[in-house]
Order: sequence, then structure tokens, then C-alpha cells
Amino acid sequence: MLLVTGASGALGSLIHRGLTVRGLTPLAGSRTPDHLGVQGRWIDFDDPAGPDLSGVRTLVLISAGYAEDDVVIARHDRVITAAEKAGVEHVVYTSLAAAGDHLAIAIAHRWTERRLRASALAWTILRNGLYAELAGQLAAPRGGVISAPWGDGGIAAVARQDLADAAVRVAAEPTPHRNQVYELVGPAAVTAADLATALGVRYAPVTLAERRSALAAADLLPFQPPMLMGIYSATAAGFLSGTGGDLEPLLGRPPRDPLPIAVAAASSAARSAPSPTVGR
Repeated sequence: MLLVTGASGALGSLIHRGLTVRGLTPLAGSRTPDHLGVQGRWIDFDDPAGPDLSGVRTLVLISAGYAEDDVVIARHDRVITAAEKAGVEHVVYTSLAAAGDHLAIAIAHRWTERRLRASALAWTILRNGLYAELAGQLAAPRGGVISAPWGDGGIAAVARQDLADAAVRVAAEPTPHRNQVYELVGPAAVTAADLATALGVRYAPVTLAERRSALAAADLLPFQPPMLMGIYSATAAGFLSGTGGDLEPLLGRPPRDPLPIAVAAASSAARSAPSPTVGR
């Protein structure tokens, strides 16, 4: 049996749908399984008893990164412990690309990778690059100007659908991917200047200090501003622009061009205007 956690989320729902299209019958793990319209199982990472993984052979563990590190680590430990007890054979974990080691969100991911390696489980680690959709949100124009402090840097962003497709290929036939780590970054680095040109707006980056002040005044949870500032800083310093990796070989086709996806996300975010958040 296959189970996909976070099946009500953006990435998890795409993975669940992709596995279903392949003729498999994955369970949709969620805190609200009855609302998904598919066969599901109640999965709450915050339940002290741990999730019910009985009968599950392959578990797609979508990172539960929307919290402080200690909360995320506890959640992931709870799930992996439950997988060990239930006799799960293979865990497919959606982690963070190696270039993301400079980001605040990296710690819980690397801890989880270490926990999986120390377990008796077979595993595959999908080190996902930042979403093209998120890149667009982070550099959305306001008043005809993109002010994101990216400098001349860019993000080797990835279409969320490509990351879902890669996860589907691994989860559908996990044995060839046993104990493998895949770096899944995009085929091209998206820059703020690229987005400005495509949107027909001006690029005038503010300083990191100015953006930090703006985030401090926004309606964000305490852990969110450091996450966002880390992405801005790492982008400007050129740490997130490296391309290549395992995405195309794993997909068996060229990945999607991230720029049009980022442009669409930036345009949408400009209309709705909320501050972006980091989540899977």
C-alpha cells in the first residue's frame, strides 16, 4: 500500500493524483481526509501517538516545514518512528536542495535525512529546489516595481509539477531508488530582472535591511521573516542559481521552463498582494 502525507497540500495533492493516474491506489494522508473526495487516512503529525501507518509499504513523506525547527523535527521523528514500528518498507522524503544549506529552513531537512539514514528503513531523499511558484511570489511587483533584494542573483527554481512527477516515478517503483539522494534543481536560474522584463515593470531592489523592516511590520508568524530573509540573502549572494542535478534524468524528459511559471505567480501575487510564505 502507498500513502502520501500532506495530500491536501499543493505538492502532496499533485503526487497523490499522479500515482492515481498511473493506476495505483494511494491513500491520501491528511488531517481532513473526508474532505478530499478520495480514499484517505487521518494523519496528524502533531498526534503524540504517531500516525497509523499499518499496512503501508511505501510512504511518501512530504516535509512538514511550516513551523519552528523543533516542531518540524518532532513531527518527522514521530512519523519515521511510526514507519519503523509499522514495518514500512520504503520512505520517499521531500527534502531541500543542497544549495539550500544556506537557508534557515535547511536544519530540519538535514536532521530528517540523518534520521532516515540511521533507521532500518529503505529511503529515497528528493532534495527539491525552490518552487518556481514561490520565486514569483517572492519577487512580485508592487506599484509597477519589483523591489525584491535579489541583486544580480537568481534562483534555479523548479515547477512544482515537475517535483511531483519525480516523486511519482520514485514512489511507483521505489526499489531502483533505494537509499539514493537526488538533487532536483531547475534548468535555468530565474532572476528578478528576468521577471521584470517579462512583466513589463521596473526592477529596483531595496536593501536587505529595508526588506527586513517591511517583513517585521507584516502579519507573519515569528519564524517566517528569517526564512524569507534567508532566501533573499542567499539569492543575492548567488548561492541558489546553480543548475544541473538529477531532475531531467529522473523525469526522463526535459523539465518545464521555470520562468513562465514564476511570471504567472508574480502576476497573481501582485493582484492579491499578501506576503509570501514558505511551505510544501
